[in-house]
Amino acid sequence: MTKVKMNVQTAFHGDLLRAGKVYEVDDSTAERWIASKIAEKAEDE
Repeated sequence: MTKVKMNVQTAFHGDLLRAGKVYEVDDSTAERWIASKIAEKAEDE
């Protein structure tokens, strides 16, 4: 699982993911979202 910060609002598996918030998604989904610029990898705090 990878934490990503969303750049856009999107629906994912019936949930609404809002821009600017951090969510944890599976690695393959995170890689696709980061590559397509709809999310960026969240820094571990």
